[in-house]
Amino acid sequence: MSRRTLTRTTEQWVDDLNAAGVPCGPIYAVDQMFDDAQVKHLGIAQDVPNDQNRDIRLVGQPFTLSRTPSKMAARPPEVGEQTEDVLAEFGFSADEIKSLREAKVV
Repeated sequence: MSRRTLTRTTEQWVDDLNAAGVPCGPIYAVDQMFDDAQVKHLGIAQDVPNDQNRDIRLVGQPFTLSRTPSKMAARPPEVGEQTEDVLAEFGFSADEIKSLREAKVV
């Protein structure tokens, strides 16, 4: 399958599959996603401030509701930001979490 799909471009496969009634689209890298014509047209890329008050660009809802507009109200957590909270929810004590950090497990 891999060898066969490499014989044509992504655009050619998407065009032919859509013409045959197979709904599909390309699989993008993150930077390609924000350059997609539909993402731009729908205006679904939104800037949300991170914990250093620096904007990060995220993709919001892929549709627009007339009476209930969508807006990102909060950013996703940074990597490891909620580790202690999650471990505590699973019953780890503060000392156990500290030991895990010191051992570079988390």
